[in-house]
Amino acid sequence: MKNTYLKLAAALVLGVSTTSCQEEFLETVPQGQFSTVGLENAQGVEGLLLGAYAMIDGYGLDGQSGWNGTIDNWVYGGVVSDDAYKGTDAGDQPEQSFLETFDFQPTNLHIRNKWRAVYKGVARTNDVLNTLKEAEDVSDARRAQIVAEARFLRGFFHMEARKMWRNVPYIDDETFVLSDLESSKVPNDQEIWPDIEADFEAAMNVLPEVQSDPGRPTKWAAQAFLAKAKMFQGWNQSTGEANTAVLQEAKTLLEDILMDGPFALTPTFEENFLVGRRNNEESIFEIQFSISSATTAAANEGTTLNYPYTDPWGCCGFYQPSQNLVNAYKTSASGLPLLDTFNEEDVPNDQGLSWDDPFEAYEGPLDPRLDHTVGRRDILYKGYKIHGSDFIRDQNYAGPYSPKKHVAEPEFFGIGANPRLSANNYRIMRLSMVILWLAEAEVELGNLERARELVNLIRERAANPAGYVPRAIQGAERNDFTIVEGEPAANYVISTYDAPWTDPVVARKAVRMETRLEFAMEGHRFFDLQRWGIAAETMNEYLEEEATKRTYLGNASFEKGVHEYFPVPLEAIERSFRDGSPTLVQDPAFD
Repeated sequence: MKNTYLKLAAALVLGVSTTSCQEEFLETVPQGQFSTVGLENAQGVEGLLLGAYAMIDGYGLDGQSGWNGTIDNWVYGGVVSDDAYKGTDAGDQPEQSFLETFDFQPTNLHIRNKWRAVYKGVARTNDVLNTLKEAEDVSDARRAQIVAEARFLRGFFHMEARKMWRNVPYIDDETFVLSDLESSKVPNDQEIWPDIEADFEAAMNVLPEVQSDPGRPTKWAAQAFLAKAKMFQGWNQSTGEANTAVLQEAKTLLEDILMDGPFALTPTFEENFLVGRRNNEESIFEIQFSISSATTAAANEGTTLNYPYTDPWGCCGFYQPSQNLVNAYKTSASGLPLLDTFNEEDVPNDQGLSWDDPFEAYEGPLDPRLDHTVGRRDILYKGYKIHGSDFIRDQNYAGPYSPKKHVAEPEFFGIGANPRLSANNYRIMRLSMVILWLAEAEVELGNLERARELVNLIRERAANPAGYVPRAIQGAERNDFTIVEGEPAANYVISTYDAPWTDPVVARKAVRMETRLEFAMEGHRFFDLQRWGIAAETMNEYLEEEATKRTYLGNASFEKGVHEYFPVPLEAIERSFRDGSPTLVQDPAFD
């Protein structure tokens, strides 16, 4: 998609330049100032729309590292949760270390850059809508579609902001004027969830059920994001109490997607993380990435820090799964999660000093999704080699595990010059999410048996032996291995919940555990804890235990009512001054 945008943008620039050279070559637009001359037509609007899509991955701003604003939220939804550590070593990217230990400061550049990314996206969508108003050669049918796509994107960007910050401004096309820097200085004193919902609902009512271009939202995508907005409003985040009226609204939307939408679960869990299975039958909306030998501009740059330290990647060791997460994949002998006791004993975690050091593997029962989510000792790592000590930069600092879901399989490796760039899409909305959100709603609405049926759909797919990681035996050379056909890599034991659910407390735990197991290391965990209103107790329990393993967490603590959200960036406040006063105010929790 980015490649398409860049090509069209170049054509637009060429067209504008050619026209201006004919008669108006003495009229020069000042450098550094954007001009909409020549864009108020069908081609120009389409180019601007593609420019708005180009911001959906969260990076691409000048002077800003790709991982600061990235849409997969591995820092903001993963590192600050119980799923992962910052990783690598103590001195690398210290601003992430501050976030991991809940030292949230409004001057943190990661927080600033996420703000910049989402509001740059908002600006581009409003520019599309305003330019479209002046374009006379756009058909009514296409005009309606452009508005719907732009409003979907505007809702998407604002949702990202609202997840991150308690108080954020909503900026619409009636307010935004491209040539007026003052126009976007909007106060952050109103709840914006209704505005986000309005954008998604407007898009849902116009978008088609199928798009010919991958990456453009459908009616179903808009409906799923509308339901997601309601799920974020489904609990009182101070008390953890459910808002059943809002959850009923979400249920209606989610049921329609599940029952009437064109989606199905993939046969195996792993297929949602393979380049070769992008935009599959489970996908509702994906962030599109592509790569060629000629350009890497549209590849998944936001995850380039999160690769093992060994060849063929060679860098950089960030975003290492936590011991707590690995322990969560233990099961009972009958194959069910250990909802209350999973963290009482660790899965063995020593990488040794060398990849060929002796190692006694854990023989207890495990959920097979573990080894598609986490790289761990003596287990084949996505078809490349067997995971060992050379994967890890500093085991004493950040543990022995590696992230895995974002890594491209070997047949899609090495296309570009940077070995950590690939075309592995980010599946930001898929049917399994719809199913488990619906299960959440059903628990709170008192329909426990329906919730059990929904959770079992997910567990049945996870239990498909065709999706198990196979056992591999190390060869004489480091990169050599032999797969033992028909033999799984570990003692995978997983089953469905067959006994009726009668206790809502237990049912709630089961659904939330399933959500963690299914979507771990995808940047959602912190925001799930936030919306359920259980972040403080979950994270403080996690920190207390993890500090015995990761000493740098010893002084970390999560303050309820404060750390559920990030502070508004100081830069944003300083740049919001209008008539002598800032229009943006700091979250009172950080005053």
